Amino acid sequence: MWGKFGWKVKFNMSEFFLELFSEEIPATLQSAARNKLLENFKNFFEKEKIVYKNEANSYSTPNRLVIHFKNLSNEITQKSEEIRGPNINAPEKALEGFLKSNQIEKKNIFKKKTEKGEFYFYKKPERKIRTEELLNSSLPNILDNIPWKKSMKWGDYSMFWGRPLKSILAIFNGKPLNFKYHHLTCSNVTYIDKDFEEKLIRFKDFKSYISYFKNRGIIINNNFRRKFIEKELIKNSSKKNLKIYINERLLSEVTDIVEKPKVILCSFDKKFLEIPKEILVVTMQKHQKYFPTFDKKENLTNNFFIISDIKDQKGFVRIGNERVVEARLNDADFFWKKNKSQNLVKRVSMLKNMNYFKGLGTYFDKVQRIRKLSGLISDELLISKEKIEIASTICKVDLLSDLVSEFPELQGILGGHFAQAQGFDKDICLAISEHYLPTGPESKIPKKPYSLALSLSDKIDSLVGFFGINLKPTSSKDPYALRRSTIGLIRMILENNKELKIKDLINYSSLIYNEQNLKFDSKKINQELSAFFVERLKNFMKEKDIRADIIESTTSFYGIDNLLKIYKKALTLNKLIKNEIGSDVISGYKRAHNILSTELNNKEMEISGSADPGLFKNDFEKNLYKKINDIRKYYTNYGNEENYEDMLKILASAKKEISEFFENVIVNDEDLTLKKNRLELLQMLCKTFNNYCNFSKVESIT
Repeated sequence: MWGKFGWKVKFNMSEFFLELFSEEIPATLQSAARNKLLENFKNFFEKEKIVYKNEANSYSTPNRLVIHFKNLSNEITQKSEEIRGPNINAPEKALEGFLKSNQIEKKNIFKKKTEKGEFYFYKKPERKIRTEELLNSSLPNILDNIPWKKSMKWGDYSMFWGRPLKSILAIFNGKPLNFKYHHLTCSNVTYIDKDFEEKLIRFKDFKSYISYFKNRGIIINNNFRRKFIEKELIKNSSKKNLKIYINERLLSEVTDIVEKPKVILCSFDKKFLEIPKEILVVTMQKHQKYFPTFDKKENLTNNFFIISDIKDQKGFVRIGNERVVEARLNDADFFWKKNKSQNLVKRVSMLKNMNYFKGLGTYFDKVQRIRKLSGLISDELLISKEKIEIASTICKVDLLSDLVSEFPELQGILGGHFAQAQGFDKDICLAISEHYLPTGPESKIPKKPYSLALSLSDKIDSLVGFFGINLKPTSSKDPYALRRSTIGLIRMILENNKELKIKDLINYSSLIYNEQNLKFDSKKINQELSAFFVERLKNFMKEKDIRADIIESTTSFYGIDNLLKIYKKALTLNKLIKNEIGSDVISGYKRAHNILSTELNNKEMEISGSADPGLFKNDFEKNLYKKINDIRKYYTNYGNEENYEDMLKILASAKKEISEFFENVIVNDEDLTLKKNRLELLQMLCKTFNNYCNFSKVESIT
């Protein structure tokens, strides 16, 4: 059977698997290595037109990288084909190059006329290519193309690898391949135990390979190993009436540092539970790779799980890990007691010695800017100006602490705990704890007014600052996470159902920078940030599956002071656009708008959008005029502006009047006065509809 590339494939399929045994590969390198190795092989087989079916996988343990292809073609036949060479008038060197590259003699070529002239040709004969030969010749190059983030060179060898490579097992069709990779020769042999490398075993297929190590408790398949660990953690925590929240990143990392996982329950002294739980959790998860547990009331317990590579029949592994975590927690306890007693207000001045960013002053400068900005926001949120200014002043002091130096991911959170320990108001403490939120697209947002005010102030100050020194994000780079900050701001506004005057806040922030002798172009910053906000809002709405034309119709009509209005109107229109309400609104508007678009090209006629009822000649004009005014009254009534679904229903209710008008009234009347008045009426209609959004950008319903 001939394949699509002119290759004849014999469906005689064989298994191929490869194991690369090395010293322990760190988890940070392991995942990328196994994925890249599989990608390299797939690309190679595609390039060489080698067919494989069903199964192609890569696996890893700390010491082994494994590739497995279940159904690989044994042999491929290349179909005879004509290969065109140089033009017959080309220099002799061109012909020589053609002969050399194809490894043929001059007697084997012939001349042939084509549409583009006369050329030399060579008829390549049909030939069979064994997959085994291709693997033997190409595998060294495939292995060389693993881009290790960090690699090692050892001894006198020329090889660079993630960790010293000890052996290569490579089997095709039940037999070992025969190739050399630097100082190593492949075989059907691998090491049994990573700790005792003198123990060897031979394999002839992948099934026996997997089965053998499974019987020894080694799970080669890292996906199975991950599921096993997760299942065991849940099972063992349930037995002890404990709750466990599995950190996916930690689970992935632990999966890649063990091969024979055993779940072991450990504990630490309950006295350490007096330390803020965030410190304990980070210590266990990030620094020790442990899994903390909680009781039914969501309180952290003194129990934790470790994942070990060896059985712990005598409890030595448990005791050793408990001793390690105790030492860690003693350190944490010491610094907690030290840092929480350091007066936050008195330490504010020390922020003068801590640079925020080149061109943006110190952290002391930043908190002064945040304090003034949050004071302005307090008026809009109807909160105590004094309290939010206190929170703003001390919100960055925790950056001076030993604990934040050790656990930078806890900045803000620890500041809140320090404030609480020193007796500050609970609103102030919570605001400090949450002012970095949200930290990502799935992160929670501040809900309380003081937290919201502080987080908004911090982010607006950063955005204005980085735009002011022209460190805006590019299409490919955003090193200062300004897109994330802006999305965070948008989420806070939308999810808290707040409409804030963002332009005023940006202008005021620019003014504060100028007061600190950091001279910014306020007008330019406002323009650039306004556009930046709108683009981020567009992307946010796209992720909510809102139609692109609806996004454009709302964002082009309102500015950044109306983010909530834009989003709600777009969301509502997107929901109703395909039902009867949406159809009636769009069709009615489009009929009027299309006529206006045509007629307004006549520069001699000026339309203001104010029809004269005294010129109406029939009830259809009068009825439409009355309906338009009824809609306008609805829009101007207090409270109706927020009910966007009802607004669309009111617009849709004009269907009868609009249809009767177009069925019975000739807009393009010979009397220019009547024509103009009817166009004015249509302009009134379009303007009224456009109080919702710019319907001209919404696509017609088909």
